[in-house]
Amino acid sequence: MSLPLLPTISTFFIVLSAVLVAIGWVLVIQRKIEAHKKTMIAAAISALIFFIIYASRTIFIGNTAFGGPDDIKIYYTIFLIFHITLATTGAVFGIVTIVLGLKNNIAKHRKIGPITSVIWFFVAITGVAVYLLLYVFYHGGETTSVIKAIIGG
Repeated sequence: MSLPLLPTISTFFIVLSAVLVAIGWVLVIQRKIEAHKKTMIAAAISALIFFIIYASRTIFIGNTAFGGPDDIKIYYTIFLIFHITLATTGAVFGIVTIVLGLKNNIAKHRKIGPITSVIWFFVAITGVAVYLLLYVFYHGGETTSVIKAIIGG
């Protein structure tokens, strides 16, 4: 079995971001504020690298359709919508949380940070599940480029 390069790399970066968030959580509990800040910035950069790879692949290569059995496709689709909703929410929360921290608005940062972290853990877990369903448990279906879909080709 050969795993697709870009989806594998992008999934690695989303998992790395979640691991870094967990480490950052431990650091802040230990009152290692500067290490927490650096770790959380690294987590954000890792998530951004994921997004750049994902968006580039989606635009230039395309999205891979679910290649598993038709009778579970609806469940995969619902799960995927849940993951995308979580990821979008997590990204917005992440940006707000980082901005609050960098602006030293610690009261609001402390309030929203744990919520953001939990959302992000679920994003990473569901992202890995999507990856496994698309590329490991089943062979991916057709991949269609967004550009090809728009301009025809």
